[in-house]
Amino acid sequence: MSRKVVRASKFRHVFGQGVKADQCYDDIRISQMTWDSNFCSVNPKFVAMIVDASGGGAFLVLPLNKTGRIDMSQPTVCGHTGPVLDIEFCPHNDNIIASGSEDCSVMIWEIPEGGLVTPLKDPVVKLEGHSKRVGILSWHPTAHNVLPMFTTCPCTAVRRVRRAWATCPRGAWRSTSVKSPGFTSSTRGSASPLS
Repeated sequence: MSRKVVRASKFRHVFGQGVKADQCYDDIRISQMTWDSNFCSVNPKFVAMIVDASGGGAFLVLPLNKTGRIDMSQPTVCGHTGPVLDIEFCPHNDNIIASGSEDCSVMIWEIPEGGLVTPLKDPVVKLEGHSKRVGILSWHPTAHNVLPMFTTCPCTAVRRVRRAWATCPRGAWRSTSVKSPGFTSSTRGSASPLS
């Protein structure tokens, strides 16, 4: 006589509990762009999300403790002329965020300590000169102020990725006190100053 044996599972009696509405973010118009991006970035102070915006690209930066229903008039970071494709917080400074866009530019922003009170339109640093849209941003995990940017070429069947490294000296940001010469960008070992 055979007995039916139920397979033992250590997760058999574990049940999840749903998060309450006041602990979630509600009524945020997330971007409808079809791009291979996370559309959000989080650090210990803020959460940032790319949102739909008319007349260019924008993203929303909220303090982590501001949850619940988000007002439609919440200030945004809006300086790009094309849709924003990727955003990334700096791992070394929680108030610095970079954004890449279809307008072939990368902008580095400094978020005020308490969050945005008015729309932020002027970046701290603007990197121009890319020939293609900037789709992927990722700060270097150990080197300060190093931002690799990836641009894709849509004219080829297989997407080829070109890599451009850009470094920003600490003096270019208002939040630091060290002074050094302007922003430099290098591609495959050649350096050239950007103005």
